[in-house]
Amino acid sequence: MAYFEQPQRILSRVNVGYMTLTVVLAVLFNLMPWGDLIGVPDMAALVLAFWCVHQPRKMGIGVAWAVGLVMDAGSGALLGQHAFAYAVLAFAAITLHRRILWFSQWQQAAHVLVLLLACQALMLAVRLAAGGVFPGPMYFAGSLTAAALWPTATFLLLLPQRRPESVDENRPL
Repeated sequence: MAYFEQPQRILSRVNVGYMTLTVVLAVLFNLMPWGDLIGVPDMAALVLAFWCVHQPRKMGIGVAWAVGLVMDAGSGALLGQHAFAYAVLAFAAITLHRRILWFSQWQQAAHVLVLLLACQALMLAVRLAAGGVFPGPMYFAGSLTAAALWPTATFLLLLPQRRPESVDENRPL
């Protein structure tokens, strides 16, 4: 089905407090002691990418930088590692937001996968430049998991903005 044939829902305005809550919960998820589990998604990056794509005027590079600094401090990483990668992620997501929203959920997930892989590659480059060791190719498995979560994240994060069905059905064409 072509894009113009898909029914589009009209969403309510986003609450900035809700955006803040989702980012804080994503950071707390990232700061949980996951150990060396393979495939744990970077939820902070996923939520930042989501809000930068869906609300580019309310979520920006400065917020991504601040969230990255919190992640650096909380995880004991090299200061600026997450901040730099999240800022670049936010810039790319804001730049591509109109293009990404044109596609279906799974095609959006493919775009987001490239953004998340680039984000992880930047963090890895900073770590390697500081003398770290390469963790192996499974390091990037978290991006695959996060991209697979994109449709679910979209549904959940847009849930408070959705209007009841009766409001959408009664609107004039």
